[in-house]
Amino acid sequence: MADTSVLPNPLREGIRLHRTPEPCAMVIFGASGDLTKRKLIPALYYLYREHMLPAGLSVIGCARTPATDESFRKELSDAVRNFLHLGSESDAFVKSFGEGIFYITDNFSDQKAYDQLKLLLGRLDRERGTCGNRLFYLATPPSFFPVIVKHLGATGLAKPQVPGRSWTRIILEKPFGRSLATAQELNRVVTSVFDEEQVFRIDHYLGKETVQNLIVFRFANGIFEPFWNRRYIDHVQLAVAEELGVENRGSYYEEAGLVRDMIQNHVLQLLSLVAMEPPAAFEATAVRDEKAKVLKSIRPIPDDRVNDFTVRGQYAAGFVGGQKVPDYRSEPKVSATSATETYAALKLSIDNWRWADVPFYLRSGKRLPKRVSEISIQFRRVPHLLFQGAGGEGIEPNVLSLRIQPNEGISLKFCAKLPGTTMQIRPVQMEFRYGESFGAVPPTAYETLLLDCMLGDATLFNRDDAVEIAWKLMDPILERWQQDGAKGLAFYEAGTWGPAMADALIERDGRKWIRL
Repeated sequence: MADTSVLPNPLREGIRLHRTPEPCAMVIFGASGDLTKRKLIPALYYLYREHMLPAGLSVIGCARTPATDESFRKELSDAVRNFLHLGSESDAFVKSFGEGIFYITDNFSDQKAYDQLKLLLGRLDRERGTCGNRLFYLATPPSFFPVIVKHLGATGLAKPQVPGRSWTRIILEKPFGRSLATAQELNRVVTSVFDEEQVFRIDHYLGKETVQNLIVFRFANGIFEPFWNRRYIDHVQLAVAEELGVENRGSYYEEAGLVRDMIQNHVLQLLSLVAMEPPAAFEATAVRDEKAKVLKSIRPIPDDRVNDFTVRGQYAAGFVGGQKVPDYRSEPKVSATSATETYAALKLSIDNWRWADVPFYLRSGKRLPKRVSEISIQFRRVPHLLFQGAGGEGIEPNVLSLRIQPNEGISLKFCAKLPGTTMQIRPVQMEFRYGESFGAVPPTAYETLLLDCMLGDATLFNRDDAVEIAWKLMDPILERWQQDGAKGLAFYEAGTWGPAMADALIERDGRKWIRL
């Protein structure tokens, strides 16, 4: 008879199994915005269609735009039809899923609207069986976060309605502050009303399949972990590139810039997953503890050496996808003398035993040749060139690449002999792609993250300490750039891979950016 005492215990080991959440009501503040139409409702619809949502799930939209339940349902039905290309299938949305959608006109500072919300939630508990479980999603500009949180507290909606039997959670969209001081103040306000365990800070990058698979890749395969360290890895590159410019977000981007918009959150989160130590279990506390340790180990860049380890750029006019595009300063709601960065490259070091002397190169930008997010681990070169005269002098190092978007997958570059009677060596690629291997489209990040929040699984969400550590690292860089103004700002032609100074940043170490 098998010894069942050594069989895995999913609950003990923190394995995330497929479960259906308990019935609940989801309240979306800022429900008239693009995020609700483009991401949230389509994600909920897919989950609903795949029978992964509880019966009686109710969605309440709150926004300043006047609307009725019927007009809001019609608006969201149109959004599902347009963004998911479902055709007549969206008729079912109106008849079934749409029946659980409601709307309240709310300017976010009117206490009467929250009283109305409380009455509606109580009615949904009775009529649709939502059991007092509430999920509040703040899809508003960050300036409204404190206002909404305080009103939820004053109305008594922040605490579980039936202690021990119901739950209340809140999702905050990034940015989580715009500096260390503002992030600390936001955390103080939120945790004065909600317990930290109730707070889910969402970063949609962490919900992408390849990002989640990075943890599996590292810790479920015995062949990789032994060489995931300074002895075998030469350096790591993390790239997040976008073809688009700032579009209609000029006023936001003037306040934020690339580092606040991408590096402080998305890219540093990816770095922490690449570099973290094995967690004791695949559960929220253990995983987030290890991620925070990595961020704490990143060597701060001194104020007087910011320009030695960073490059900032701004796109000039050029061509992207064969179309001529304007320079950043000509975009709507952008200053004609703006020094805001639309590109950034950083060299970071992690001061611990695993990663000592292994540089991490980060780059992200707008108006680059294509949209791609990729993590590249370059291994050290062979210690002795055995194949002299066979192309061995130019043997390229092995590179392991994890493609986050688009075409999610993993590739490994290694050297092989060309067919023939002579010894000729060329690099080749070993490829794995999700779509080809599993024959299914992976869920969107918001599908994964919304479901996890309903289940109370915070593994893929940011914790308050990690957010503050990331700001502590970025603040000196941003402050120095602000002091310098346009001095040191490098321009790059739209449709290219960034300014020449970014190439110099990595090439002075004898390395090159990996082709994306």
